[in-house]
Amino acid sequence: MRKVLSSILGVCLLAIPFAAVWADKYEEAVVIFKGAGESAHYFDHSYGYALFPTIGKAGIGVGGAHGKGRVYVGGEHTGDTAMTQLTLGFQLGGQAYSQIVFFEDERAFNEFASGNFEFGAQATAVAITAGVSAAASTAGGAQAGASGGKHDAATAGRYYKGMAVFTVAKGGLMYEASIGGQKFSYTPL
Repeated sequence: MRKVLSSILGVCLLAIPFAAVWADKYEEAVVIFKGAGESAHYFDHSYGYALFPTIGKAGIGVGGAHGKGRVYVGGEHTGDTAMTQLTLGFQLGGQAYSQIVFFEDERAFNEFASGNFEFGAQATAVAITAGVSAAASTAGGAQAGASGGKHDAATAGRYYKGMAVFTVAKGGLMYEASIGGQKFSYTPL
């Protein structure tokens, strides 16, 4: 019995540093977006936000992206989220990026939390930590921006239908002109 308890205690002690690393990626992403120019203003003037520290994306003709994140309302972690994207068209390569979706008000947050699906058309080029992008959705929105790495976030610079999206390229090399769909899921705590 003593060996079992010692083993459990040992595993718990080994897990402590990993728990700190898990929390740190969210804190680090917030620091990056707060220091990334235009996105800093949104922290003080939004209802809440969904934060994805890392989204991985790859494609050769058919592509996909996926990332897990957290949702914050009033600075408090209120739930978990995941983003999944499927694209079809000219695309080659892979990339990793951080993304934050700000909610202008409670209505926008509720729309996000409902898991609505939106198709989009996009053309992007991301190299290492610098990137440029343009996007348009079938819902009538459009955005363009550039990301120079950890100190610059890309966006159109305003809310569209109550949401503003910022991205910071982390690395990779991807060329893309594709159409696709993106789906967000939300699980409250």
